[in-house]
Amino acid sequence: MKEELFTIGPLTVYGYGAMIAIGVLAAYFTAEHRAKKLKLQYEHIFYIVIWCVIGGFACAKLLFWITEWRTVLEDPAYVFRTMGDGFVVYGGILGGILTGYIYSRVMKLEFLKYFDLVMPSIALAQGFGRIGCLLAGCCYGKETTGPLAITFHDSGFAPNNVPLVPTQIYSSVLDFVHFGILLRVAKYKKADGQVAACYLIFYSIGRFILEFFRGDLERGSVGALSTSQFISIFTCIAGVILYIRITKAK
Repeated sequence: MKEELFTIGPLTVYGYGAMIAIGVLAAYFTAEHRAKKLKLQYEHIFYIVIWCVIGGFACAKLLFWITEWRTVLEDPAYVFRTMGDGFVVYGGILGGILTGYIYSRVMKLEFLKYFDLVMPSIALAQGFGRIGCLLAGCCYGKETTGPLAITFHDSGFAPNNVPLVPTQIYSSVLDFVHFGILLRVAKYKKADGQVAACYLIFYSIGRFILEFFRGDLERGSVGALSTSQFISIFTCIAGVILYIRITKAK
């Protein structure tokens, strides 16, 4: 863990923020490169990425506050105290998709083509984002006695001096693998929308399983499931339905 990477005068560069920035840039450059290869209107990619980032962060923040609704009701100032931390990835995904859809409709673009184009890059960005989580110490795993463990010593988020399941590392590796799989799917897809559908299916399954190893309680819960597991069920179903409908319409 290294929350602060380096300091230049009054400027401090944080690991989490740096990894998010690298992830966004990686998403932009890979999406633009693929858009040129596919002869799509690549000049829109910059604006799609910017708007999706804005919409994604806004919805990720909103979903975090929703999961913490009891705390917000008891102490409304909690909203202002947590402006810079506390995000729910699923909120970012759903917010980014919604923003991308709105942009496509306004600019009269074929949404499913660009949906397919961008989603592998989203998986890539998530891989870097999870490295940021590792550097910050957030999104940590449960205590473990197993050989594969990580121990934080100066974290403001994770329990210190306790061996934990390295969920951030697992998530990052899976996201990078997911990126590769989606590129493969894109190469052999039969219809627009299949890549995006596969993203929803694969990410939902992986996230549902990984949630069993997470130890941070801020994620909220719905019955016996975490908030993310609950959402995963519906995003997976949505992905399956989308894939079936697109394939049948082909």
